[in-house]
Amino acid sequence: MSTSSQILQFLFNLPFNVDLPADVEVLNPFKDPYTRQISSFFYNRFYGDEHGRYCIIGINPGRFGGGVTGIPFTDPIRLKSACGIDNTWQQRQELSSVFMYEMIDAFGGAEKFYQQFYITSFSPLGFTSKGKNLNYYDDKTLIKIIQPFALHCMKKQLRWANTSVAFVLGEGANYKFISKFNEEHKLFSSIIPLAHPRFIMQYKLKSKEAYIAKYLGAFGISKK
Repeated sequence: MSTSSQILQFLFNLPFNVDLPADVEVLNPFKDPYTRQISSFFYNRFYGDEHGRYCIIGINPGRFGGGVTGIPFTDPIRLKSACGIDNTWQQRQELSSVFMYEMIDAFGGAEKFYQQFYITSFSPLGFTSKGKNLNYYDDKTLIKIIQPFALHCMKKQLRWANTSVAFVLGEGANYKFISKFNEEHKLFSSIIPLAHPRFIMQYKLKSKEAYIAKYLGAFGISKK
């Protein structure tokens, strides 16, 4: 079975049977047939082979990127301009997606990048509270009750992962939690933290090029 087939089978059948806190809602883009169609185009284009990738692990999908397209850190604009996949969604940008695709362009483009990397999140499904994005680690109840789901999902994704190293987006809470989670469950041999794209775009914009270089350095290449 191709890597793309395994990924799509996984994403379209996420076993989320969790009683969430009263003010928290789950964000599952794959309930939308159009999202399933477009994400199928993406994964079949870039993952239609049988070799493993290094995992890049985010927090959980947001409302304007992966929460719409079903593809982590990929908003409708970058999906069209960088990945060559036309779509009818409102062409609204997500800051994290802007950074990621500038980095991907510096790496050598989407085709080269996705040949080596698979982007996911600690929770493949997103969360909102009062209409705003909610990070899994910002709610003590949420972080506790989704761990069995997150572990199940991560183990499933190891089928197409190179487990020698994983890269975590977010040098603070996300890295701290996933590092401890990895120590407990022995998923990856090592974990390397990288600054989160949104943090870079929101607070370190003037240093964006330096952060792109840091990403490329962590991935083992130099920015020319």
